[in-house]
Amino acid sequence: MIVALIIICEVGFWVLLAAGLAARYVLRMPRTGAAILLCEPLLEVVLLIATAVDLRNGAEPSAKHGLAALYIGYTVGHGHRTVKWLDGHAAHRLAGAPRPPAPPRYGMARARYEGRLWLGTLVAAAVATALLWLAMEYVGDASRTGSLRNWMGVAWRAAGIHGLVALTYAIWPRKAPAPDGEREPVRVERR
Repeated sequence: MIVALIIICEVGFWVLLAAGLAARYVLRMPRTGAAILLCEPLLEVVLLIATAVDLRNGAEPSAKHGLAALYIGYTVGHGHRTVKWLDGHAAHRLAGAPRPPAPPRYGMARARYEGRLWLGTLVAAAVATALLWLAMEYVGDASRTGSLRNWMGVAWRAAGIHGLVALTYAIWPRKAPAPDGEREPVRVERR
């Protein structure tokens, strides 16, 4: 049931997002669109309550409960950024707003951008860890909650890998290509 609810929440996220953006830009009802977009966090609340009820009813803590915590953590850490990005593109395509700026591609600006994304992943890992810890306390039996503890490790490994990737942008920043006028001409030797 929990896995099906995770899938329903993910589909619901995109349906609410499409409906909110359509109301804002196609139907020209910005307040209604904003209200629909603000309903998205309710999906995570429903998932959290369903997971707690499932555990309370004696379900064995398992990967599905860990996955639910990671899903909620990801939504908290990256959901706002996703909605903002899609809102900017919908405003550009449907309402004639200027094109949203693209993320920086080179140098330390790109490193800072990647660092901010990594902070979202840290928030996601922290939220997932807190939810998993609360679930373990809720169950109250350490012999039954080992799988939930393992999911904490999954969350922090993902944050660590993302952190290493973000760090590479700071250590080896990509350089912008030289403008066409500043490139050295290619010399061809003739024999």
